[in-house]
Amino acid sequence: MEILKGIKNIIFDLGGVLLNIDPQRTIDAFGKLGMEKLVGDRGLSYDHDIFYKMEQGQVSPSEFREGVRELLSSKATDSQIDEAWTAMLLDFPAIRVELVKNLRKEFKVYLFSNTNAIHVAKFHSNFRKQHGFEVSTLFKKDFYSNEIGCRKPTPESYQEIIRLSGIHPKDSLFIDDSLPNVEAAFTSGLKGFWLEPGRRVEEIFSEFL
Repeated sequence: MEILKGIKNIIFDLGGVLLNIDPQRTIDAFGKLGMEKLVGDRGLSYDHDIFYKMEQGQVSPSEFREGVRELLSSKATDSQIDEAWTAMLLDFPAIRVELVKNLRKEFKVYLFSNTNAIHVAKFHSNFRKQHGFEVSTLFKKDFYSNEIGCRKPTPESYQEIIRLSGIHPKDSLFIDDSLPNVEAAFTSGLKGFWLEPGRRVEEIFSEFL
């Protein structure tokens, strides 16, 4: 494959690439709890600072829930907030598990996701129930924005991944379904591939299946 020429490391985004997600489900769920505006003009699925702080590890899950309650017109329990917040998380298809396993035979495979502690706990649990082992074992290392303290597409986030993994950007391929994230990866010296809407990662790498 042309995109893999000279590549030693592959860094996957999670949601929309390996993990199926449906952000509208979270928008609808929070709407039912009384949140009037969740979609804004930042190009993301939500437009309140509490969500961005959560993704950068700047607030704890309990502080996040309290922040969400301030945005609601009705009272909500911790579990109701967690269920609404994680409603977007769907399945991690077996074919993509197989793909990562096969790619590991030739490349060092990493994960880099903009996410948060509540989502990490939920999709790790879902994956364990679906596949019977820990999702982290699929990767050389899995990186989460809330743990490294910065999120894509900030330059700092890519530099931190490069530093923590010890990879060389020029022989590393970053794959994301967000074009701004891929463009930002280019500026950090990484190779990049944009998974356009409607395309599936298993189709791109079909020769590894």
